[in-house]
Amino acid sequence: MHFQHADDIWRDFPELSAGALFIDGINGGVSVEDHVRQFQASANDRLGAGSESDLPEIQAWRRTFAKMGLKPTQYRSAAEALLRRFRKEGDLPSIHPLIDLCNAASLAFAIPIAVFDLSHVSGFLHVRRAAGSERYLTFSGETESPEPGEVIFADAEGRAHARRWTNRQSGLSATRPQTTHALIVAEALHKTACEDTERLLTALSQAIEQTWGARPSIAMLDRSSPRFDFSV
Repeated sequence: MHFQHADDIWRDFPELSAGALFIDGINGGVSVEDHVRQFQASANDRLGAGSESDLPEIQAWRRTFAKMGLKPTQYRSAAEALLRRFRKEGDLPSIHPLIDLCNAASLAFAIPIAVFDLSHVSGFLHVRRAAGSERYLTFSGETESPEPGEVIFADAEGRAHARRWTNRQSGLSATRPQTTHALIVAEALHKTACEDTERLLTALSQAIEQTWGARPSIAMLDRSSPRFDFSV
């Protein structure tokens, strides 16, 4: 399988920095509490007395959503939505150890992280603009069709696994108790995006290896090297 961004995504968003991580051997019977607590402490330090909207990582995604014709306060990146909830409630609900870990890392770095169960992804996963014929399954079981031109994560069968880029993932490839292998994607567009995305992936990889005993495969992606190949 492979993951990549379409050429026009790199062209239209040259400030984009992306990283991907492939992990096999996942199970839900582990604890990530210590790692989550450390990541959340970092998030609390960064939020301080301010708001997530003050962070350069979030401001960059807001500018990107506006550039795509989306109202940034109506459609928020996944990182902003998590930080907003965390600031108001002081915690996030536990879903699955891998999701809990990635959500906490997203809080700490203010960078959206997507996690896909690859057993429900066909052939490849591309970040590209929608043709309008793709199918997207919501978490409530409804099927939607992304708008033509909308940035989505699409597989070989024309199924959209995320809508509005980093706004909302599909219920189809969501991590579940049976998940054994997953693709994790982090994307940022702020001034120090490349360095911060690499630090995020390193921290996440170390936490995964310590938790599941398996070393993930990692790739940093850019316009000259946009593709990440991995064996499932």
